[in-house]
Amino acid sequence: MYLKDLQKEYDKLQLKYGAKELDSIYNGGLDKNPDICFVFMNPTKRNIASSKEWKGLKSPWIGTKNIWNLFYNTNLLDEEIYKKIKLIKGTEWTEEFAENVYNNVIKHKYFITNLGKCTQIDARPLPNSVFEKYLNLLIKEFEIIKPKVIILFGNQVSSIVLKEKISVSQCRKKCYIKNINNRLYKFYSVYYPIGNGSFNIDKSIEDIKWIIKNEL
Repeated sequence: MYLKDLQKEYDKLQLKYGAKELDSIYNGGLDKNPDICFVFMNPTKRNIASSKEWKGLKSPWIGTKNIWNLFYNTNLLDEEIYKKIKLIKGTEWTEEFAENVYNNVIKHKYFITNLGKCTQIDARPLPNSVFEKYLNLLIKEFEIIKPKVIILFGNQVSSIVLKEKISVSQCRKKCYIKNINNRLYKFYSVYYPIGNGSFNIDKSIEDIKWIIKNEL
């Protein structure tokens, strides 16, 4: 099975749980044995790749700025690319520039995905029941790409993926080892660094640097 094989399922769920006028956002980065797989919540319209007119990568955070602060400050993004992201408007991203950004992600050996691929008009909270519809598909992503470490952002995503109640503040730098179809995966839960969680980005950066130093 390949990642592309999952896209039809994501598109079906977009019609049920996302904005029908927008496309699903899938994933992006190194898709064979990445050092890290980063798992966020779900995309919004701010990702310009969700437009049906966009024919390039349908990957997370295209046309946004703030999340790239996290990757740059954890030494996972080259300065030249970072400076251009900060310089241009989100609407000025081209399909070619998105490819350049994700080629840099590949260079740094990580993979970016969301638990939910259902693009929303805004950053409205989604119930656990919606995210749970995507969990088996996310597990298939893990099985396909085989990451060394999986970093889950925020209490909600962490709790659903790990299937236990997680409070990030109580488990910083704690490794959870889970057996998925006879393969062991290492998980860490990290503060969500965007939107309402942006005031925690320094803690996210600290923890990711620690994970990189101790696991990779």
